[in-house]
Amino acid sequence: MKKLLLIFALLAAWLPLAAEPAEQAVEQALDQTREETAEEKPDLKEIIFEHLGDGYGWEVPFNHHKRIPLPVIVYGTDGFHLFSSSRLEHGAVYTDGNAVFKLATEGDYKGKVVEIVDGKEIKPWDISITKNVCALMIACVLVILMLIKLADWNKKNPYKAPRKLNGITEFLVEFIYNGVIKSTLKNKAPKFAPYLLTVFFFIFFMNLLGLIVVFPGGANVTGNIAITLVLALFTFFITNFYGTKHYWKEIFWPDVPLWLKFPIPIMQVIEVFGIFTKPAALTVRLFANMMGGHMIVLILTMLIFIFAAMGYAVASGTAVISVAFSVFMLMIDVLVSFIQAYVFTMLSTIFIALAQEEGEHGAHEKHETHKPAAEAA
Repeated sequence: MKKLLLIFALLAAWLPLAAEPAEQAVEQALDQTREETAEEKPDLKEIIFEHLGDGYGWEVPFNHHKRIPLPVIVYGTDGFHLFSSSRLEHGAVYTDGNAVFKLATEGDYKGKVVEIVDGKEIKPWDISITKNVCALMIACVLVILMLIKLADWNKKNPYKAPRKLNGITEFLVEFIYNGVIKSTLKNKAPKFAPYLLTVFFFIFFMNLLGLIVVFPGGANVTGNIAITLVLALFTFFITNFYGTKHYWKEIFWPDVPLWLKFPIPIMQVIEVFGIFTKPAALTVRLFANMMGGHMIVLILTMLIFIFAAMGYAVASGTAVISVAFSVFMLMIDVLVSFIQAYVFTMLSTIFIALAQEEGEHGAHEKHETHKPAAEAA
């Protein structure tokens, strides 16, 4: 019995010492497995934001390792440099004369062209033809060609209804002009119609091109807040530049009780603030809706890769559901593309119309001026 107790005591003392290296080996094996899995697992966040963001090349369908190169135009420490974006692919460093350029992989300039000067990354003045810039140019060309084609048809066939593409274009022109512009701006519609119709077709084409996965589509142009801001600024400048005296009078001396505007200019501050909230609303509305639509489709597609680690059965079922919902969302996005272009045009028309108010005095003078002609008729 004493020998057995001694043996158990020795085993009890030895087992923890023997188990410790085994536990360390198991932990090392598990850590290695986790590292290998992390390396194989795609970075979904990086893929989504890479697709939604801008770039110096156009992705080739079904192979994101290859890109259609675009021209890089930068102004560095020794002047302008022009070269193909293919020279900067896969972390390559390009030397042009005495200047050295590369794509930043981290920091504030991640994904942008930087110049290496004395071992430091410096952001040059960049006016490159990026994917979004190229998509803007393509949308401009398509809109111009389509509307010129319609104008030529109407010039040659003034009493004949157009068909096919010309018929669709004329329907959209009539719908926006008569349903939005003319009904809101009345007799001033011809003055602002060229801008408003251009904005509608431009946004509509950019939205549709963003839904196409192959070149020349795939660029998330209206999902870029810089693009929507510039479009909103056009409406802002036109609204305020062509604003009537009555419009500015209502901003700086509105028809409210005197104590609301003097000595503390409460209403003036509110009205001036309202001038800038209008373009802000145009900017955020278009940007958020288009960015959200693209992100939903991408997330639904990424679910296939997220559930792939759970087995063949789960991955297969998820793939079918994800593809079905992605197709459904793309069909919805076609409608949303039209709605967002329509809403932007409608709001721009309303903002411009509010700045064209003549007031009671101006309307009375206008009525008196046209009265003899009306009586004569």
